[in-house]
Amino acid sequence: MAAGVETVAEELRAAYGGGKTRDLEWRVSQLKALLKIINLHENEIVEALRSDLNKPEYEAFVHEIAGASSACKLALKELRRWTMPEKVKTTMTTYPSSAHIVSEPLGVVLVISTWNYPFILSIEPIIGAISAGNAVVLKPSEVSPATSAVLSKLLGEYMDTSAVRVVEGSVPETTVLLEQKWDKIFYTGNSKVGRIVLAAAAKHLTPVVLELGGKSPVVVDSNIDLKVSPLIYQKLRNNPRILYFIYFVFCFFLKVAARRIISGKWGCNNGQTCVSPDYVITTKEYASKLVDAFACEMENFYGKDPLQSNDLSSVVNSRHFDRLINLLDDEKVSGKIVLGGQRDKTKLKIAPSIILNPSEDSLIMNEEIFGPLLPIITVDKIEDCIGIITSKEKPLAAYLFSNNEKLKNDFISNVSSGGMVINDTTLHLAEASLPFGGVGESGMGSYHGKFSFDAFSHKKAVLKRGFNGDVSVRYPPYTNGKLNFVKAMLSGNILRIIRALFGW
Repeated sequence: MAAGVETVAEELRAAYGGGKTRDLEWRVSQLKALLKIINLHENEIVEALRSDLNKPEYEAFVHEIAGASSACKLALKELRRWTMPEKVKTTMTTYPSSAHIVSEPLGVVLVISTWNYPFILSIEPIIGAISAGNAVVLKPSEVSPATSAVLSKLLGEYMDTSAVRVVEGSVPETTVLLEQKWDKIFYTGNSKVGRIVLAAAAKHLTPVVLELGGKSPVVVDSNIDLKVSPLIYQKLRNNPRILYFIYFVFCFFLKVAARRIISGKWGCNNGQTCVSPDYVITTKEYASKLVDAFACEMENFYGKDPLQSNDLSSVVNSRHFDRLINLLDDEKVSGKIVLGGQRDKTKLKIAPSIILNPSEDSLIMNEEIFGPLLPIITVDKIEDCIGIITSKEKPLAAYLFSNNEKLKNDFISNVSSGGMVINDTTLHLAEASLPFGGVGESGMGSYHGKFSFDAFSHKKAVLKRGFNGDVSVRYPPYTNGKLNFVKAMLSGNILRIIRALFGW
């Protein structure tokens, strides 16, 4: 075990106690140092991600480097505004007074990162922690050792290590870290370890953010709303040109839906993403068309032999590879593979695979897949999708492809999930104005943009009063007149207040 792990929280608490991390200029200097790391060491980061995950350079840049850079630039731009006290209204109860909400740092925080996006999922919480004025310890994932080593080296070189520290290692180091007292723990990973983190935090009453996962559904509606009345539609059906147009729109909708699902599934670390589509729901008559669209677009993207494609990440290690093959070779699944299924263990690659109507009690339908396998389940009516989704644990994300406004509204109103996208997948993560986080089994707490700052801040209520306006009604001895005046004040009725003042 690395030296100093047992006392790292205590050491950083001394730095925090000295007040340096509260200083706005210190926060700015550390954010600029992070941005410098990103800008000057892009190639090193890309190579680490390639070593850990065989991640394509495009995905490494777009999903990790550019995302981290944008988050850092936003924090630098908005930091002074975020840290300003927020003025709020007061009532007659405290008149005359003024009130503010003051954001103050929590103290010394622990960030436990994960392996699938090992750079940005380490850097972005650190950006939030530093912006809010905290000292922070990062524990990167040992499952992505190359990126862990790069983070340790670069943060050690560029950051103020008296207040920002990296602890490498595996379970023993994490266990020792969790035994220490922190002012907040930010964990990204699976729900099994999330429960361990939560239990450890409870011993010290430490608040937590848990960014977990779940089975994120995609609903694909077969009904295209062309925004014309039924009467006009019936007349148009007799016109061959209009019928051709309707068919063209149908094909376009299907193609776009397929491409966006593929992008969110296989184009995001080959399915090893917490918000990747986990299963698709569509109607029975539409399923075959959707499978055909997937097959066509995937060949366009990854060629006839996707195992040879350089645009698909590898499975992270042999343990996860065997887990995924176990899902694929389940007797309740193996006979229902309609696309893909090829695998190459030497390269840790599994071809994008579609499974049509696997059994509800199969393994693939009862655990988060986190890989390149995508089941499609069919329903008689697309409206039945809501009941299927709500019968399961709340997912981290939910997606709907439809032009039906009623279905959209019902989906938004009735499906509880961490986030939601209509007519696309995963893009909500790109919007810093939207919080990213789970609900129920998919996690607790959120971050991104100002929400990252808020996640590592305490919102302190501050009420200011002078020495004027002191009224005897709040002090003993309590009389009926005082009680009547309090009731009048709380009612907000001016006439009643005047009557109470004069004892009428």
